[in-house]
Amino acid sequence: MLDIKNVKKTFNKNTINEKKALNGINLHLNEGDFVTVIGGNGAGKSTTLNMIAGVYPIDSGKIEIDGVNISRFPEFKRAQYIGRVFQDPMMGTAAGMEIQENMALAYRRGKARSLAWGIKISEKSFYQEALTKLGLGLENRMTNKVGLLSGGQRQALTLLMATLQKPKLLLLDEHTAALDPKTARKVLEITEEIVEEQNLTTLMITHNMKDAIQIGNRLIMMHEGRIIYDISGDEKKDLEVEDLLKKFEEASGEEFTNDRMMLAK
Repeated sequence: MLDIKNVKKTFNKNTINEKKALNGINLHLNEGDFVTVIGGNGAGKSTTLNMIAGVYPIDSGKIEIDGVNISRFPEFKRAQYIGRVFQDPMMGTAAGMEIQENMALAYRRGKARSLAWGIKISEKSFYQEALTKLGLGLENRMTNKVGLLSGGQRQALTLLMATLQKPKLLLLDEHTAALDPKTARKVLEITEEIVEEQNLTTLMITHNMKDAIQIGNRLIMMHEGRIIYDISGDEKKDLEVEDLLKKFEEASGEEFTNDRMMLAK
């Protein structure tokens, strides 16, 4: 479903601030893979997601989704293939619009637009049913402005919107990092339910090592713009946090020093 072949990216080339963000990334995801991504600051995790989404152009290499070479597609053209949830709950929704209006925008992603006015009754029923599955009571607040929702409610809504039209690939960029532990757990539960129900191919960056081990069928670790560890299946299930720290030291030749990830273990 996803093929990344020898993708490289350097920011601020030929300047004092030159930074090699990706050093020849190679990654293949099969349909239905749920891959968690961990690594220290500057490892290239978010850069990889941004390269896939088209936020920045790649310097070289190739990115394919479902056999389509999207390497040179602009960001808006990739929207038909990709659903994305950001770390900031405020980024995925329009605060001044109603819940149902936000959902209507997401539902129409990649579709031809018409001059027809408003949201059809059949649509409202569909949105209400989808919101009910979140278990947050939002199905009874569809005309409320999204800006009135809590961070967790907005993030859950963003996740729902990102998957309303089943994407070829779902990108989750530390989408629970800004939430309190209880809310983060709820959003992760919703995430797993949606991914499993739709059999979505998913890449999820997380700073929580326990979550990285427990969620999904595969785990990759990044360091200095490259993948240094890739494990899946039963081997992944048997991992402990200490195993990940040891693997990082073995593969990178240095001690893991990301404070936020260490605290989350």
